[in-house]
Amino acid sequence: MKKLLLSMLLGMMTLGAAAQSINGDVNGDGVVNISDVNRVINIILAGGYDSSADINSDGQVNITDLNVIIDIILNPTVEPPVEEHEWVDLGLPSGTLWATCNVGASAPEEFGDYFAWGETEPKDYYDTDTYQWYRSGYYDESFNLHKGGYTKYCNDHGFDGLTDGKTELEPEDDAATVNWGAEARMPSMDQFQELINSCTWEPTTRNAVNGNLVTGPNGNTIFLPAAGCRFFKTLDNVKSGYYWSRMLCPYYSVDAYLLDFFTGPVLASWGSQYRWYGLTVRAVRVP
Repeated sequence: MKKLLLSMLLGMMTLGAAAQSINGDVNGDGVVNISDVNRVINIILAGGYDSSADINSDGQVNITDLNVIIDIILNPTVEPPVEEHEWVDLGLPSGTLWATCNVGASAPEEFGDYFAWGETEPKDYYDTDTYQWYRSGYYDESFNLHKGGYTKYCNDHGFDGLTDGKTELEPEDDAATVNWGAEARMPSMDQFQELINSCTWEPTTRNAVNGNLVTGPNGNTIFLPAAGCRFFKTLDNVKSGYYWSRMLCPYYSVDAYLLDFFTGPVLASWGSQYRWYGLTVRAVRVP
């Protein structure tokens, strides 16, 4: 048991994650991290008891409590950041609120950041080699070919034949959630379709930036800039708007769904694009 616990401790020493949760905060410093793991191990090895370390409240401190703390560190909850963001009620049937600007922008006409689908940070170069969820094929030591493909969110084209059945971004891979907090999400296709069907779209410019003014049933508006897209190092199609949804194409995992529009004449619809492309994100939330 002692060797097992020490081995687990050494493995955890490489982790730098801190969970935003009081549960598991054994030493009372406001975060759950390796110090709490160390504290629980010391209690177990000493055969003692501390109510703060009895995570599952079963009257004893043992390996089960340690596993809970490790799970909290490995899977931290997403808490809303201190920064506030503005939302617009367009009077949509679903009650969905739309953000006033793109993720990474500070004004409606700013393009903001570009994200590959399922990534949460912008980057300088967009292709499969830099894509987080793609792995190139290779031959192993026995000269067996491991076919390249996607390592998450794949019903086909998975690495070495992998399939996981995931067709919607999990919160930890959602650029809106990670950057803006737990209430923000990238839109679903239903939310995009509602925006198309329930609103009027008018090509316009704001501070010399082309885009579309989207007016809801209640008269409130949002402005979507035509920010184009990024592939490799290139910014292209800035006369059009491309906004990621959080939905994967269910039968072709190379692509993810998006909203696209043109600035004149206006044509808003949904389509799909290679998921390693860099597109903009407009967040939504449902109160």
